[in-house]
Amino acid sequence: QVQLVESGGGLVQPGGSLRLSCAVSGTIFSTYDMGWYRQAPGQQRILVARVTSNGITDYTDSVKGRFTISRDNARKTMYLQMNSLNPEDTAVYYCNAHRGASSWNGPTDYWGQGTQVTVSS
Repeated sequence: QVQLVESGGGLVQPGGSLRLSCAVSGTIFSTYDMGWYRQAPGQQRILVARVTSNGITDYTDSVKGRFTISRDNARKTMYLQMNSLNPEDTAVYYCNAHRGASSWNGPTDYWGQGTQVTVSS
């Protein structure tokens, strides 16, 4: 069974930092593109940051310069370092593993259960 487990969420004050982790089991981690999504109350789930299987990163404009996504293939773990947090970052953050269509398989997506990040004074 492929499982993604997020951790590291919590309550922080504006300007604070958190590091989210996503531990992956049950598959070959290094072959997947990885991403962090978030969903705020009453809003759609959006892609916050992604890192491809070969290490290319991308961020949504609102977090550029504040968040850093990384992956450790040996540990089968993805991270999101979140600095200078503001209340607009409050959301449930979800880990995603994606593999596009290949010669043998169609596209595949796996999701974690989410971890709550609340930024409030």
